[in-house]
Amino acid sequence: MKLEEKIMSEMKSAMKAKDKIALEALRAIKSAILMAKTDGSGDELDESTEIALLQKQIKMRKDAAEQFESQNRKEMAENELKQAEVIERFLPEQMSDEEIKSAVIAIIQEVGAESMKDMGKIMNLANEKMAGKADGKTIANMVKNLLNP
Repeated sequence: MKLEEKIMSEMKSAMKAKDKIALEALRAIKSAILMAKTDGSGDELDESTEIALLQKQIKMRKDAAEQFESQNRKEMAENELKQAEVIERFLPEQMSDEEIKSAVIAIIQEVGAESMKDMGKIMNLANEKMAGKADGKTIANMVKNLLNP
């Protein structure tokens, strides 16, 4: 089942359950899919594009939650984090920290990286291999920790 079909099905369920938070998150995903489909490229959305789209939506929610936290608006921050959780359900199963660490170590060895100068190469390959399975910020922190012992 394609992402768009899953979203529509979930939207119906959220409407019946009167779950405003889930409905808001699902509508945002649907809107992002529609924007991507009508961007003029004429390309069909593939799985990697859908994953990137979902990750962007999650990142937006988490960034907004941080902003609300800094402004002492806890209810708004909780709302954003709950929406991020709804969106995360559509991503592939996330990798554990240990799995990310072992994958990053393998990539560092593959690239032959020795310093922070090689971080770009590592991140490109890591994002390609772990797309949708790990957060970019988590990968970047892991790379930094491993390159700066």
